[in-house]
Amino acid sequence: MSIVVTGATGHLGRHVVEQLLEKVPAEEITAVVRDEVKAADFAARGVQLAVADYNAPETFDGLFSAGDKVLLISGNEFDKGRVRQHEVVIDAAKAAGVALLAYTSAPGSLTAALADDHRATEEVLLAAGLPYTLLRNGWYHENYTENLAPVLEHGAVVQAAGDGRVSSAARADYAAAAVAVLTGEGHENKTYELGGDEAWSFAEYAAELSRQTGKEIAYTPVSVEAFAGILTGAGLPGPLAAILAGVDASVEKGELVVSSGDLSRLIGRPTSPLAEAVAAALKG
Repeated sequence: MSIVVTGATGHLGRHVVEQLLEKVPAEEITAVVRDEVKAADFAARGVQLAVADYNAPETFDGLFSAGDKVLLISGNEFDKGRVRQHEVVIDAAKAAGVALLAYTSAPGSLTAALADDHRATEEVLLAAGLPYTLLRNGWYHENYTENLAPVLEHGAVVQAAGDGRVSSAARADYAAAAVAVLTGEGHENKTYELGGDEAWSFAEYAAELSRQTGKEIAYTPVSVEAFAGILTGAGLPGPLAAILAGVDASVEKGELVVSSGDLSRLIGRPTSPLAEAVAAALKG
């Protein structure tokens, strides 16, 4: 039996594997990767590696074993048919008779196009009849704090979210929730709505950046169309820019406020505040 993590060298996957190493023996962890070289540090610590690609279904043949607990981290290739990618993993897990398949989804309240693939994947997973856990992850602090250069350069937080609020949390918090499910009991066929304890607005985010940098940084709200144009101007493909701008429209409608308390309950502590992520990014 193994705990299997797909996308193990991605941003979230790395956090999950690192935290699993603190809880279970390395040989009980299997990291599914596309490139073994990127996982050399895990292999050196005794983690089992499996090379597989969502876009090559045959690479998942025989990868899982009966009794495995699997974390399917959603793919980020928006142009590659993510639902079919996820279905490859679900089919292989079903064939093997895994004990649990946990999937990193999106908040149930989110109606933006970004959520479409997640909802469709959830339907596939439920139809498969596997024991499942839906980890409906809210937004990450790092979605904003990892891209501070233009904000600091222009002295402005530019978004299309109006006065909407976001219940974001650190990637490490969401990873901790996944680890709690993978190493704990009683999570079968449960859905968790995950988000940070404190929702914040972009005006408050700009104020926090101002406080920590000593610079005057203002929030400049723009229209969804203007924001999509800014993103394409920064080099993002048009379809992806439209998806991200659509998330801001959902933020304005309150769809990224998660008040369930599921995340802090699962991890057994308060979630990490946004101010911590800002401080870490500024040091970085």
